[in-house]
Amino acid sequence: MSADHERLPVFVYGTLRPGQRNYGALLRGRTVGEEPARMRGAVLYEGPGYPYAVPDRTGEICGDLVFLAADRHDAVLASLDGLEGTAPGVATRHYMRVERPVLLADGRATRAWVYLAGEEMARRLRAVGTPIPGGSWPA
Repeated sequence: MSADHERLPVFVYGTLRPGQRNYGALLRGRTVGEEPARMRGAVLYEGPGYPYAVPDRTGEICGDLVFLAADRHDAVLASLDGLEGTAPGVATRHYMRVERPVLLADGRATRAWVYLAGEEMARRLRAVGTPIPGGSWPA
């Protein structure tokens, strides 16, 4: 199985978090669990109704690790790619899906897919964006 098709959990930090609008539309009933988690190496920035995670060596963001049901994994991941307008290894203006290490609440590390801001958006946010204090959305 190639890295692009690994059945990794997904680290979510915005509208895909449990209780948020896109969780209900795309993830509810399609997961086998969620756990609070954090990801080092990124800073959250305010977006138009949703946040962007921008790579930054010193940052850390809070979110949830979502474990997709095995029999729906590929279809759900394709739906998430559609929402974010990207695919693995494809940087668009808004997002790119990449593999990153994530820390669970008990300190264990695991690998996960995460949607980071695309390069164009990341440059813009670093220049004129508003970081979200504490790295947690909604604040």
